[in-house]
Amino acid sequence: MTSQPEISIPTTSTSTTPKPYTIYNITLRLPLRTFTLQKRYSDFTALHTALTTQASGVPPPASPPPKSYFTSTTSSPALAESRRQALQSYLQTINTDPDDRWRNTSAWRSFLNLPSSNSANRHHAALNGAASGQPITDPVAWLDYHRDLKSALHDARLNITKRDQASAAQAQHECSANAKKCLVKAGTMIQSLDSGLKSLGSDTWGRERLGEGEMRRRKDLVESAKKEREGLENLLSAMAAKSSLDATIAQATARDKEKLINPGEQHNNKKHATGRVLGKETDRTRALDNQGVLQLQQQLMKEQDEDVDVLAQAVARQKKIGLEIQEELAVQKDMLDLLDEDVDRVQGKMDVARKRVGKIK
Repeated sequence: MTSQPEISIPTTSTSTTPKPYTIYNITLRLPLRTFTLQKRYSDFTALHTALTTQASGVPPPASPPPKSYFTSTTSSPALAESRRQALQSYLQTINTDPDDRWRNTSAWRSFLNLPSSNSANRHHAALNGAASGQPITDPVAWLDYHRDLKSALHDARLNITKRDQASAAQAQHECSANAKKCLVKAGTMIQSLDSGLKSLGSDTWGRERLGEGEMRRRKDLVESAKKEREGLENLLSAMAAKSSLDATIAQATARDKEKLINPGEQHNNKKHATGRVLGKETDRTRALDNQGVLQLQQQLMKEQDEDVDVLAQAVARQKKIGLEIQEELAVQKDMLDLLDEDVDRVQGKMDVARKRVGKIK
């Protein structure tokens, strides 16, 4: 179930009509989307009446400020500011009240240009169905599910960081298991978003079909998530391989050390005092004496240490790539927010121009 939008009235403006009035600019912040509505005071009073009627006569938990008969908000900036704050508090009180009877009315959703309650139910059902890999075919639910995907990738990155910092083997194992669960979940979510995006771009969706620009933006979001998940998965695999190699080297070192300190304990009942077993020699050790075998073992351990250093460098590069991907995603999000604001501002200018053209006609 999606969270309530953030509602605020940051500014006011004055209409350009022959009889000017104050316009209250309502800002609604949704996941990955922000837009602005323009309402006048009479719209709020009509909303209050409609909410009371549709809620079986029960008034909302707050009321709009009273009408002023002697002073106009267009001539009194102080009155306009006071009314702006009161109207903002009015909307926020209804939006955050535990009782949602007023938020579920058609009057509230129509006033804020929110989807209907049936659409909200469809969004909730779509999110539940996507848990099994089904495509997300609702445009708004798609954005909500993408937000959950980013949360899963963030959790995976956090668990990988904890694993890198953990010193105990048990803690490393738990962090690796949690990170793998998050990555598997993210893979299923990416599949649901990708397949749902193909349906959203088809003509069968009618008026809910997304435009080309929005389709490109959402495809970029999916591709970015795929690259981020792949980078995290490679990083986790490299860390697991390094841990396995370290464990193998540690076991071999301990075993060889024990043989050097107590060479006779493991061969008390064997005929050869040297501790070397015939039939298990290799081409590299058969022609060597005990000292030569020891030198060969030391050489192999040195080569393994060099391999570990190379693997550590690869892990460091993967970590750097992951951090760069995170920074790039943050920059892309900021750019998208600026683009949304520009689109809203241009839309407002187009609405004003359209009204002027209508008056000229």
